[in-house]
Amino acid sequence: MLNSLLWALLVPLLTVAGTFLGLYAGVWLSVVVIMGAAATAGIVAGGVWHRAGAALLAVAAVMGLGFFSGPTLHEAYLKRFGDRVDALVVDTAERERVRGGDRDVCRVVDTSGEVRDLGERHNCYGQFEPRQHVVLFKDPGGGLDPWIEASGDRGLDVVSLSWTGGLFAGAVGALAYGGVRRRSDAEREAVKRRAYARARGVRG
Repeated sequence: MLNSLLWALLVPLLTVAGTFLGLYAGVWLSVVVIMGAAATAGIVAGGVWHRAGAALLAVAAVMGLGFFSGPTLHEAYLKRFGDRVDALVVDTAERERVRGGDRDVCRVVDTSGEVRDLGERHNCYGQFEPRQHVVLFKDPGGGLDPWIEASGDRGLDVVSLSWTGGLFAGAVGALAYGGVRRRSDAEREAVKRRAYARARGVRG
């Protein structure tokens, strides 16, 4: 039981840690960690514990957790610990993605005169207008790009937090279920073997 719970907690925690480190080291680190965590969940639940349904659910939850936890952690960290800086939206635009489609970009200038182009992963989704006053939440260590908001409110997005928390719980639950059912199957097999052994002893 303890081994199953350790796996159930380790894989989602590794996913969250990888996405947070990816904010600093780059998106490719996050991708590698998420894929590795998803593969581990599938191998442990499906290959070792022989629970295909639990494995499928765990892999889906881990992949979703990796997708949602990055922006959620970015926002949560900067809004809780970041420095609030007044800024002005100089211009907004839509730029073509390399793989097709458009992405929103906000060009902002803060009170120090620094100009930045912020995109969707910085909370620019076309909701800002040119010459609009905004607030940037800046990383005190300078390692993360700022998070842009219309006001200086440090409240967090409840929807993204709910999705992240739900997917984390889903991954833990799927792996824990697979581990517990694996244990139950092993116990049942042991009972069957003992019963078969007793039956043979009686007949003998």
